[in-house]
Amino acid sequence: MIDIKQLIEGFRRFRHEHFAEHDTLYQQLVEQGQTPQVLVVACCDSRVDPALVFNCHPGDLFVIRNVANLVPPLEGHSGHHGTTAAIEYGVKKLGVKHIIVLGHAHCGGITALVNSYGVSTPDSYMDDWMSLAEGARKEMEAELHSAEQAVKYRECEMRAILVSLENLKTFPWINERLNDGSLILHGWYFDIGQGELLRYEESSRTFQAA
Repeated sequence: MIDIKQLIEGFRRFRHEHFAEHDTLYQQLVEQGQTPQVLVVACCDSRVDPALVFNCHPGDLFVIRNVANLVPPLEGHSGHHGTTAAIEYGVKKLGVKHIIVLGHAHCGGITALVNSYGVSTPDSYMDDWMSLAEGARKEMEAELHSAEQAVKYRECEMRAILVSLENLKTFPWINERLNDGSLILHGWYFDIGQGELLRYEESSRTFQAA
């Protein structure tokens, strides 16, 4: 397990090795600003770092992370909408050309949703947040009611990606970009244990190996 001291030591290595090697890139990012072409909605799971998984450099990805990589649908302006605000910034301000909803195997949020159905925790932010994927859970249970839990988890993880993709389409400023062809949505699934990436194929309605 990493501790605070190791983080400081890690920064020092980063500063003298990675930062020094890519100094020109960092200066360009400061002077010219960021122009990422890809926005990634990923899980905050510590095992799934999009920049690491995709072997990217600073400035390549605009990353939004939350529990279970969920995207809420269009709602009113009351409350605080961190994920939605970040997506809006990426689409409107940065002009990203791709949005990837990146789900993953062994997702704690989805596991909790599947295992805790019907059990609510008073004052839980998690329960309310994970209700965004309730449609995915219902679809999964309807088809796989008698399946093993591991199969249910995986199926629900994948279906939750599709729920988020559909929720993205509830925003007019995303639909406008989709209609003129300047924005493309992607649903990807990373299997932590196997090191495998699957991509959702609209034509077959299945996830296929990348």
